[in-house]
Order: sequence, then C-alpha cells, then structure tokens
Amino acid sequence: MAALRLQEIIAGSKDKSKEIGKLEKEGLIKKIAPRLYTSNMAEASEIIVRRNWYRILSELYPEAFLSHRSALERMPTKEGHIYLTHSYTDITALPGITIHFLKGHAPIADDELFFGNLKASGLARAYLENLQSSRGGGEEVKTFSREQLEEKIESFLRVKGEGALNQIRDRAKQIAPELGMEKEWAALNQLITDMLGTGLSKNLVSPIAKARVLGEPIDADRIQLFESFYEELTKREYPDYTDKNKDIKSYQNFAFFEGYFSNYIEGTEFTIDEAKQIISTATPLPARDEDSHDVLGTYQKVSNRNEMSLQPKDANDLLKLLQDRHAVLLSARTSKKPGQFKDINNRAGNTEFVDWSLVPGTLKRGYEWYSLLQHPFAKAAYMMFMISEVHPFLDGNGRMARVMMNAELGAKGLAKIIIPTVFREDYMGSLKKFTKTRDGDAYIRMLLRVWEFSSNVYDTDLDTMEKYLINCNAFLSHKEGKLKIIPR
Repeated sequence: MAALRLQEIIAGSKDKSKEIGKLEKEGLIKKIAPRLYTSNMAEASEIIVRRNWYRILSELYPEAFLSHRSALERMPTKEGHIYLTHSYTDITALPGITIHFLKGHAPIADDELFFGNLKASGLARAYLENLQSSRGGGEEVKTFSREQLEEKIESFLRVKGEGALNQIRDRAKQIAPELGMEKEWAALNQLITDMLGTGLSKNLVSPIAKARVLGEPIDADRIQLFESFYEELTKREYPDYTDKNKDIKSYQNFAFFEGYFSNYIEGTEFTIDEAKQIISTATPLPARDEDSHDVLGTYQKVSNRNEMSLQPKDANDLLKLLQDRHAVLLSARTSKKPGQFKDINNRAGNTEFVDWSLVPGTLKRGYEWYSLLQHPFAKAAYMMFMISEVHPFLDGNGRMARVMMNAELGAKGLAKIIIPTVFREDYMGSLKKFTKTRDGDAYIRMLLRVWEFSSNVYDTDLDTMEKYLINCNAFLSHKEGKLKIIPR
C-alpha cells in the first residue's frame, strides 16, 4: 500500500489501520472522532471538523447525500446541524457538527455531485423535501420554515426568472410520484402559483414574497441591516448643533464649501479659485464642462434653504425627492440617466450594492425605519447610510446621500455637515466597515465628530471662512494631516 498522505483530515479504514496506528504512536496524527483523524495538532477538533465537514461526509458516508435544508444551504447551520438522506435514521455527533440521518429514497438522476462522493438533492427535490411536515422549530428541524423557503424561492425567481422557476415546478411534478411526495408537490405548485400571481395571496407568509407579488421586491439583507441600524440609533442621545449660518450670505458661503468638498471627495477636483469662478459666473470651465456642471448642480441644491428643508412625506415622496434632486445634480451627464434609478447593477471594489430591480422596494421599506426615528441627527445619519448602501443611481450616489443627510438637519435649523478632504478616509472607511461588519458604532462616531467640526464653519465673508477651514486642515489629504476642531 502506498504511504498514507498526511492530509488535515484522514478517514480510518481496515486497510489503513496499521499505518494510522503507527502515525498515531509517532505523534504525527491524533484521533478526533471514531474513524476520524487529523494531522493538525494545534487547532481544536471542532474547528478542524467544521472546516472539513464536506470532506468528512464524503469519506465516512459515501452512500448518504445532503437533503432537505442542507441541500439548499450547502453547509452546516450556525449551530452545526447538517441533514443527510440515507438508508436509516440516526443522529451522529462529531466535534463541531451534528449529523442527522433521515431515511429516504435513494438518489435520483437530478441529484447533484457536491464534493468527492457526496451528493446533494437537486433543486426540485430539495423544494419538495422542505415542504415535508416537521415538528419543532429552529436549526434542529430538517426543513426550512415556510417563510425561509419562500425567501429562497423568491431569490431564485429574481435571479433566474419565471421560465426557470416553471421548469423546476415541472420537474418536481415528474419526480413527486417516484419520491412519494405528491402532497408536497401540491403545496409547491400552489406556492409557486401564488408567487407568480398578480394579486396578494393569503397563503404567502414571507414579507419578501408578498413584496414581490405586489410588484416591489426588496433586498432582505439590506432591510435587516437598516432595522439593526435603527435600533442602534435609538439607543443614543445626540447634541443639537444649531446652524449659525442664519444670514443668506453666510448660508451660501457654507454651501459653496459643502458642494466643493462633496464633489472633491468623489474625484471631481478643482482648485478653490476654479470653483469660485464656476459658481460666481454660473459658467462651466470650457475644458471641463461636465465636471463644472457637477459643481454647479450641487451648489444649486445645497445653497437653496427652502430646498434643503424638504423632507420626504412618505415612501413614494422619498423616491420622487431622490429623482428630482438627482436630475439637477447630474444634469450634464446624460449617459448617467439623471433623475432615473439605475437599470444595471453597480459596485465599488468588493461591495455589491442593491440589485437594480430591488431599488424602489428596498427604499420604500427602508423609509419605514427612517420615519420612526425622532432626532434630526439620527434621521440624517440613517438617510445618508441608506442611500449610500442602496446606491440607487448609476452615478452621483455619494453626493445624493450627503444632500439627503443635510436636508434632514437643515429642515430643523441645525448645522449641516461638510466632509472635508482631510476627513475623506475616515468617512469612506467607516461606511465600508459598517457594510462589512454590520456594526454602526464607528460610523455614528465619525459623523458626530465631523458634525461638531461643521457647526463651527460660519462667516459672512467667504475668504474668512476659507481661512478657518485651512486652519482646521480641511484641504489636506489624510496623509498630510488630521482634522482639527477649533471651537468658536
């Protein structure tokens, strides 16, 4: 027999027993469960097993296959439960995972090879399996809940389309008699009929499925994130930084720098003198027409006190307000479809924003949490993050998010927020961290700090305001300095 390779996971067998015994005596491997060994002597058995669960199942149980919820999840549950169909019923505990063997029909032609010897139920069979009766709830039940299954099917429908879902339905009808799942087929057929229908069915229980039937599918993951952010915002108390730019000239001076930095942060970079020329003459620089219009469009919105006091009255008004403001901000960039929500998906680095087809529904559902918030800063912080996270337009999303944020503050007579160049990395970094970790604390603290700074930016003389910003390091890069807050 060839020498046994020291892989991280080694499954025991009669023909390997002598060599395994020798390696174990030499301290090169250790036993972590019956018929299961590892060459990893450093990590805990639970970690090793969780990392290699599919290899273990392939080696130890080649006749079994992933079924029921595990056929759709393709991984153990958070608590380590995994479900296999086999020739008998049993429960086997390994370090880190609990294997539930369910007696059932042998694999059929549809069942897919997952890894090595390990198969998984095909999609039509998996849908039927998850409509079987189950007692109890949570992860120790072999099937998804009705709501979870509806969400899975809605996700498939959204990505693959009606034709693909109907093919799954047709295949389920064919295999149901062979599997003895005629009752489950009837339930699946009704579920798909309800989901493809034009009216809301009383049979649907998932809010996501109901939203689709009503014509407004949503990004469920983002809605959960917005809900948790609402809960985080309600736990805190916030200051009230009154807007000191009461005079129209002072308000316009602040708006000049508000628009200047908001464009600079997105890569539309002008010198201060160039920006002053564009605003004072309301004329684009000849060599940079579109960039100049970006500056003009932003200034047109943020310098208008009435405009910056408008808040959405309801969910539909939120969509209209976004589109109206975007039409002005991006008026010169016709290729970016100003005033229209995106019709293709967009991303930034590794971040995938909300699917274009889910934008209206997600914004409307997100509005519900916004409407419950009380303090203007909480509403502003929520609104800015929601727009940034949804990214509803092909371009100009960052500027739109900041305009919507400042309108929340301006509507209540509070100081608006400037994001200066020196603070760009703090701002962008906290947004990325929030998206990745789902922890809004750093984002809230970042925004409170820059709000305190912005509340000190006021003057009826533009040059004096500029000097104050220079003293605060506002125009430096993050590598050149740190933002200073100089109380006035």
